[in-house]
Amino acid sequence: MQPVNVICIKWGQKYGSDYVNTLYSMVSRHLSRPFRFVCFTDDHEGIRDEVEVKPIPEVGFKDFDERKPWTFGHGWLKLTVFAQPLYDLEGPTLFLDLDIVIVGSLDEFFEPEGEFLVIKEWDKSDATGNTSVFRFNIGAHVDALEHLKDDPVGARKNVRNEQEYITQYVDRQDKLKYWPAEWCRSFKRHCLRPFPLSFFQEPRIPEGAKVIIFHGRPHPDDAIAGRSGKWYRKVLPTSWIKEYWR
Repeated sequence: MQPVNVICIKWGQKYGSDYVNTLYSMVSRHLSRPFRFVCFTDDHEGIRDEVEVKPIPEVGFKDFDERKPWTFGHGWLKLTVFAQPLYDLEGPTLFLDLDIVIVGSLDEFFEPEGEFLVIKEWDKSDATGNTSVFRFNIGAHVDALEHLKDDPVGARKNVRNEQEYITQYVDRQDKLKYWPAEWCRSFKRHCLRPFPLSFFQEPRIPEGAKVIIFHGRPHPDDAIAGRSGKWYRKVLPTSWIKEYWR
């Protein structure tokens, strides 16, 4: 069976090494095929030995600044995974955000055919995808990175963030495909009970879900403790997260 890559990025202080270590642990329990797990980061301290740690690629942007790698926002650093070469990596690659909880098999994410597979953004009617979980082949989308490097202002003119940029770019090339909707679900949208049930019933795992996405607040540790991050959103302590997020 062909080995695959699973990669993530950690930069700044938003998430600690524990998030990387927990993500590796979840992947190792839910992916049966041989894999390399690589974390691109600006701080390797505390990351477990099983994780291959590499610096975030320096891709040579015109507005590159050593103190602030991309001056139009660190979120765009995610796109450095499209560099070619990307160290010694090659072949099928699954990118995972750090703030997710894996609750089902990841094997199926390597089965569908397609050049770029991603979550369909839940609140967008256009082609935009949510890049918390996406699959590509190393080197296949270096043109998207080069387009951004050649014209950082014009390339971002009609997009708000890096996921709008990359998913709309590959969609224009007819290379965009989405995961089955039930595979990747939003904790806030699909796990929380509707008001007023959220005050009496803890969040649930939607049927068929494989990955739960924690975009914004709460984070997984918040949900375990019952912290919502917003005064208007009730989140009861969510016991099942402790079973999976470890």
